[in-house]
Amino acid sequence: MRKICGVLRAHSTNPRYFTDDTGKPIYLTGSHTWSNIQEYLGPDPDKKFDYPSYLDWLEGYGFNFMRGWVWEEASYDNVATEKIYIGPLPYVRSGPGIAADGEAKFDLDTFNQDYFDRLRERVVQAGERGIYVSVMLFNRWSTNERPDAGKLAWNGHPFNKDNNINNIDGDPEGLGGRMIHTLALPEVLKYQEHYVKKVIDTVGDLENVLYEIGNEHWEDSGPWQCYMVRFIKDYEAGRLLQHPVGITSGGGAWRSLANQKVLDSPADWISLRPEEGMAYDTDPVAADGIKVNITDTDHIWGLGGNVDWVWKSMTRGLNPILMDPYEPIYGMSDYTVESWKAVNCRDHPTWEPIRRNLAYAKTYAQRMELEAAVPRTDLATSGYCLAQYGQEYLVYIPEGREIAVNLGDERGEFAVEWLNPDNGETVCGDKIQTANEKTFINPFSNAAVLYIARAV
Repeated sequence: MRKICGVLRAHSTNPRYFTDDTGKPIYLTGSHTWSNIQEYLGPDPDKKFDYPSYLDWLEGYGFNFMRGWVWEEASYDNVATEKIYIGPLPYVRSGPGIAADGEAKFDLDTFNQDYFDRLRERVVQAGERGIYVSVMLFNRWSTNERPDAGKLAWNGHPFNKDNNINNIDGDPEGLGGRMIHTLALPEVLKYQEHYVKKVIDTVGDLENVLYEIGNEHWEDSGPWQCYMVRFIKDYEAGRLLQHPVGITSGGGAWRSLANQKVLDSPADWISLRPEEGMAYDTDPVAADGIKVNITDTDHIWGLGGNVDWVWKSMTRGLNPILMDPYEPIYGMSDYTVESWKAVNCRDHPTWEPIRRNLAYAKTYAQRMELEAAVPRTDLATSGYCLAQYGQEYLVYIPEGREIAVNLGDERGEFAVEWLNPDNGETVCGDKIQTANEKTFINPFSNAAVLYIARAV
């Protein structure tokens, strides 16, 4: 376990990665699941997520990052067709009056301290394991998505006019709550600002914190998200610690914020979706270092991913993470995306190879002089190469037996190591004395990872 040593900020010489007080690059990777901050387990309000066991499990893989999920609604969602329990929420339910889900209405002027105590406790516990937490502030999936999902999420949202005692109407145009994640509703924005300040007051002294404005927000949310990034930065400017703030895109089919708007934002870190010319699923775009890119299976497949994606992302200078059905989404059997239904369980064979290879990739990142390693599609014939030219190379070979690698102009001795992604087996090749281009033969019958380092 690596100790948390200061708040994250972009590395000065290789801003594809974060660093801390040690000055060393930090390669972020990990697994996240939907119930890791609030309970989001189904219709039984007494069912609880075993958070300590979850942290044990993350630590077992050596993961150092998770998204801390937030759900804005108290009941119903866009997957299950029945009422489910989500909580705690940031606001008390004191009434008077009954909300649409049959429970007491929310008082938006009074925070539920249990929510904030729980948030802090869980972030602290993760930090004790060397795990950074991206604290999600809002969630697009807490507004309505599609009409076949039964009681939709907006029915349980505190900003629904039927659910609060404060006369706040977050849906004046009948769009299922979509407007709350824009700048169109000043009264809603005031409550959001008050809530964000409370979150920062709760966890802003912790070094293992990042902020994420929200999950997969609508295409018209860009100005609101940029406003929130600046709002957080302004509020933290007078505090001891200033944390990285991120904006994420979403699956291209769901009308979420486009990649270019995310790239142009004031965010410190980003997560992008597949678009034309940006095939983050099959051929990831090499990171340019303008922002740290934490590439997430969530915004690429939803529930999905593969081993190829792990290594292609890593060798293109990205920080890959997995949205993991460690605790499955309740009600997925009723959902419309057939491919998600099949894999919505912790032990489905899709997941373990991805988890293991995320861990393998982190091990190589820790071995490398990452401060000088950049994606170089020109140095290996596969096109997947993270390298310090002439010194150190990590190459992914998705197929084929032969791979040619340009080892630089200066002749020297290089150590060679192969990794089999299928089983974690490593094979040390003979040391070589060479310069310029060298052809290597994959010792495995499947994909391989090749690590080459100049002997000291």
